[in-house]
Amino acid sequence: GTRVNAGWVTTFNDRAVVSENRVTPIPEDVDLRVAPLFGCAVTTAMGVVNRDAAVLVGQSVVVFGVGGVGVNIVQSAAMVSAHPIVAVDVVDAKLEWARRFGATHGFNSSTVDDVAKPIREVVGAGGADVVVDTTGRARVIELAYELTHADGKTILVGVPRKGDNISIYSLPLHFKKVLTGSHGGSAEPHVDIPRYVRLMRAGKMTLDGLVTHEFPLDRVNDAIATVRRGEAGRVLLKMD
Repeated sequence: GTRVNAGWVTTFNDRAVVSENRVTPIPEDVDLRVAPLFGCAVTTAMGVVNRDAAVLVGQSVVVFGVGGVGVNIVQSAAMVSAHPIVAVDVVDAKLEWARRFGATHGFNSSTVDDVAKPIREVVGAGGADVVVDTTGRARVIELAYELTHADGKTILVGVPRKGDNISIYSLPLHFKKVLTGSHGGSAEPHVDIPRYVRLMRAGKMTLDGLVTHEFPLDRVNDAIATVRRGEAGRVLLKMD
């Protein structure tokens, strides 16, 4: 018979073998252009805010990297009435995009000598309640930790390259400061995705505009190049 890919990752295939407990049914009338967003971008982001960080009303949130996951972290923080919500990126268009989804402030770290200064002016000299890194870059992770309040939480979503190390002052971790890595936002897909579908239908979660580019499967390399250039939010691959 035909060999079908199976295993930990089954990406860019039109057929795959997956375990039953990795499949979550969704209503047939859900737009297939937005349904893939529940696979990671939305589900991870909501989990980061609601489970990993447990953001409370009025807490300050800073997000480094506002691509497909980061912008949904912004949206999720706005949904629980966090304030202020600061987006940080190196692409101005993404900062504007983040404002559409709830960011109150945006800073381009590539055009500011010391981005920590304007961030502290917004969240307070002591730092933010929650700082999330989606970039996976060692220096950004260190900065995210430095900008986290002594009682706050630093959540790492981006995955560093193998061999990358960070240097932090760890004493605050013995008290109330928290530094933790997120595993998909600690999501429970069979519980979470139906909730998010309800929120979308009720107009309380915005998915329109999250997909910024679409490519057929045979142009997957163009899609990846678009992401690497920092031009994309979320990219949709058409499998037909």
